[in-house]
Amino acid sequence: MSSLRNRALVLPVVLFLSTFAHSQNNSATVGFTLDFQGANPSHYEISIASDGRGSYSSNGQLNQQSEPADPAPLQFTISDSVRTQIFDLVKKSRYFSGKIDSGRKNIANTGNKVFTYKDAGHNSQATFNYSPVPAIQELTSIFQGLSTTLEFGRRLTYFRKYEKLALDDDLKRIEQMQRENNLGDLQAISPVLQGIADDRSVMNVSRARALRLLALAGK
Repeated sequence: MSSLRNRALVLPVVLFLSTFAHSQNNSATVGFTLDFQGANPSHYEISIASDGRGSYSSNGQLNQQSEPADPAPLQFTISDSVRTQIFDLVKKSRYFSGKIDSGRKNIANTGNKVFTYKDAGHNSQATFNYSPVPAIQELTSIFQGLSTTLEFGRRLTYFRKYEKLALDDDLKRIEQMQRENNLGDLQAISPVLQGIADDRSVMNVSRARALRLLALAGK
C-alpha cells in the first residue's frame, strides 16, 4: 500500500519534469537587430520566443531634444497569427543559414541588420543590408513594423503619465498608419491602449480611439 502511494506521488512529478524538459527542448527564439545612423531609433533589438512573448530595447527619442529612451527592455506579447507567420518565415529562410545579403555595392544603405535564431537544433546568425530572399524581406518588414508599433507604445505611456493632451495626435497617427498597413502587430501594445481606454482622466476622443485600435488588435 505504501509503495502504491509513493508511486502515485512520484508520477505527477515525473510527468511535470518530462513536460518541462520537452517544452525547453522545443523552445525557440528569433531576434532582429537594426543599426541605422540618423534614424530614430538608430539602434533597436527585438527578441521573440516561440510562445509569442517578446523583448524590445532601443535608443528611440520622443523628439530631437529628448534623451534616449530608458534602456530597460520592454516586454510584450504578439498575436498568434503574427507569431505563426514569423516562425514559418524563419523556416522558409532556412533558419538564416548561408548568405542572405545581396552583396551588391550599388544598393542604398538602409541600416545594418542582423537576424538570429536559436532552438534545440539551430544556433544561427546572418547580417545584411538588403536581401533578395522573399522570406527575409517579409520578416524584415514585420520586425520593422513591430519596432514602429512599440515606439508608439513607449510614447503613449509617457504622454499618458506626463502630457495627456498629446495622446490624441499619436493615436490619430496610429490609426492612419494602421489603415495604410504601415504598422506592426497592435497586440504588442494592447495593454498600453487598454490603460488609455480605461483612464477617465484622458479625453473621451482619445479613449474612443484607443478602443477602436484595441478592436483592430482583436482585444
